[in-house]
Amino acid sequence: MRRALEIAQFGQGAVSPNPMVGCVLVHNEQLIGEGWHRKYGSWHAEVNAVQDAVDRGNENLIADAVAYVTLEPCAHTGNTPPCADLLIERKVKKVVICNEDPNPKVDGRGIEKMRAAGIIVETGVCEREGRWLNRRFFTFFEKKRPYIILKWAQTADGFIDSHQGTPLKISGRLSDMHVHKWRAEEDGILVGTNTAIQDNPRLNVRLWPGQNPVRIILDRNLKLSEDAHAYDGTQPTLIYNYLQSSPVGNTPVRYLKEHSSLGFRKLERGADEISQLLNDLHQLKIQSIIVEGGTRIINTFQESGYWDEIRCCQGDFSIKTGVKAPEVQGVIFDSFRKNANQWLLFRNPHNTE
Repeated sequence: MRRALEIAQFGQGAVSPNPMVGCVLVHNEQLIGEGWHRKYGSWHAEVNAVQDAVDRGNENLIADAVAYVTLEPCAHTGNTPPCADLLIERKVKKVVICNEDPNPKVDGRGIEKMRAAGIIVETGVCEREGRWLNRRFFTFFEKKRPYIILKWAQTADGFIDSHQGTPLKISGRLSDMHVHKWRAEEDGILVGTNTAIQDNPRLNVRLWPGQNPVRIILDRNLKLSEDAHAYDGTQPTLIYNYLQSSPVGNTPVRYLKEHSSLGFRKLERGADEISQLLNDLHQLKIQSIIVEGGTRIINTFQESGYWDEIRCCQGDFSIKTGVKAPEVQGVIFDSFRKNANQWLLFRNPHNTE
């Protein structure tokens, strides 16, 4: 199962809104085939594992094999046929599963179908690791909101910016590349008005191969200039505001206004507004967002309770005065260095599995 979890990660950034899934076929304690879900809309892990066994010359061993799968095989037809049917057709003798699928289209049906066909099914193996792997997927279906990562960089003495009005560069080149890798792993990236105006960020993955996230700009009164990078049309962009809406279509920039089916109502800034925003993003099937805003918007998310991880980059220099960085309210679970930058990763103690 740990091998199945390992290879499942190869699909990160390419399979959303589907989960990352790995499958390993074992016969007499020997691996005879393995596969993972490589891209949304393409074959699932079970299909790729069976094909790998065939390609290795092990097709005749599949019927007496054990399949280790990180998530319950699907029982419905989506972009591809049901994987539970494939395992039944191939007459595997046992299926071992990490996690049951919270998607209402599956939700135990795959397990029921395989057991009804005479396959032994075991669940809950490496369950905690499986939930962490697909934490975005589980959050989306169980909490009805995207998985939220708060990210910022601060100086050694705890400032996120200077008072000069020009962006303060804290992270180095290696850290920037790592951040772009993270962006490629999430569905959306969110900033507020001040960050969009002062930094004019592109919010893309130009330093890392992968898919650009959906840009989400909170620009309540449309202060951002239309020649800003957010309007360059290179990736889908949502502008949440109080003044203007645009029809659903294929245009890269979409305005979401108050009182539209999706968009801000004029609420007091805080938990209610964040809750409404996350409900909108859930309806748009955005499973995860990385928030790269300033102190105000980061603190608003922290105070609302609607956040799951913090990724904080600390520089090696001090500026003594400036805009204070947010105060972390989480529990540290990892740290690493990228040259002069120390990264600290935290979890929300109230959302820890």
